[in-house]
Amino acid sequence: MPVPQSVAFYTLGCKLNFSETSAIGRQFEERGFQKIPFEAGADLYVINTCSVTDHADRKCRKVVQQALKHNPEAFVAIVGCYAQLKPQEIAGIPGVSAVLGAAEKFQLVDLLADFRKPAAGEPGRVHASPIATATEFHAAHSFGDRTRTFLKVQDGCDYSCSFCTIPLARGGSRSGSIASVVARAKQLATSGVKEIVLTGVNLGDFGLQGPGRERREDFTGLVTALDGVSGIRRFRISSCEPNLLTDEILETVAASARFMPHFHLPLQSGSDKVLGLMRRRYRRAQYAGRVARIKELMPHACIGADVIVGFPGETDADFLDTYNFLNELPISYLHVFPYSERPDTLAPTLPGRVQDRVRHARTTQLRSLSEKKKRHFYEQHLGLETDVLFEDDVTGGRVEGFTPNYIRVAVKYDPLLVGETKTLRLAGVNASGLMEAEEVGILT
Repeated sequence: MPVPQSVAFYTLGCKLNFSETSAIGRQFEERGFQKIPFEAGADLYVINTCSVTDHADRKCRKVVQQALKHNPEAFVAIVGCYAQLKPQEIAGIPGVSAVLGAAEKFQLVDLLADFRKPAAGEPGRVHASPIATATEFHAAHSFGDRTRTFLKVQDGCDYSCSFCTIPLARGGSRSGSIASVVARAKQLATSGVKEIVLTGVNLGDFGLQGPGRERREDFTGLVTALDGVSGIRRFRISSCEPNLLTDEILETVAASARFMPHFHLPLQSGSDKVLGLMRRRYRRAQYAGRVARIKELMPHACIGADVIVGFPGETDADFLDTYNFLNELPISYLHVFPYSERPDTLAPTLPGRVQDRVRHARTTQLRSLSEKKKRHFYEQHLGLETDVLFEDDVTGGRVEGFTPNYIRVAVKYDPLLVGETKTLRLAGVNASGLMEAEEVGILT
């Protein structure tokens, strides 16, 4: 195909997808492509898809349609988790030129010369190997406003949760080396990045490396090594399975000046019965123990949780178990999702399907609980003097930033605050749910 001169990207899904889109984008820029906004009518569109969000097919089709609206002659390439799971289905979407699987997406810029735009009515070309071939770890990081970046340190998963397609879409667990991650962190520091968020599919399983995926290192070692990177002001751990969040990791974070007291622990259900049906590798007592240990070491720590409601077999009593369990735990916020069926997983075959209206009602209840917990967590910190790292996030004349323990703060916009850290006193929660702050030394 004629080599395009401009490229635009669209990303669906998680922060890991965003970091990989950024990495692919840098490959194109290094080859002389001009990266332009989506609506500017690019010669090439790269759409990075997700299999976790609902209606992956519908969302992919809509983005393709919008890309072709901006340039009907554009070459459209689809990558990501959905591309690995349903390549032939995606290739049949009108306007799709190529579909690349998990092992091929980082080769897109090299493969372009072999592609051609299909004739009207022809499917796009599929370039997707079986997921077992996705054994190489590809480093990636997002890069936006130069304040915070999402750094991919691990990919894939060896777990077999009954609701999840990620192992089918991304393959087995694999990682970069500690030395390579530290080198990238140091490089990011020279670019002006103030905060790095470590991302992966199953971060706590960090350490499997090489073609044979041998366990050479571990996550504790990575945290310890990164703690010595002086050029980065803050590190955060994006998410970690409760059964893999060891005392050693917690003690290292608690003693660190750079790792923030902020943890995201996927729960999925507060019912041991449902956890068993989900094939999770812990039960509620272990989860509660991890939360208690975090609070013992870091009383001000922010703890988030993922929860799935309406899983097959979840009765009203099971949901009440989950609600009461979360209500009693010192959790700071929840990410709540109604269960949705995923092809090629075990869960849809289980008995006890929960009606959609019940799933959504339970979702509403837990999201309301999340708002109450978040506000309570914020109010516990009123009067505290703490550092706020401000981002390039300005809304209605207010600039926003985060405390170490992930309280979102809004103050009057000042361009000198962007990308900087300022010590402020937390003064009150506003109607939008953001923390207001004031200069230290000013009396109310």
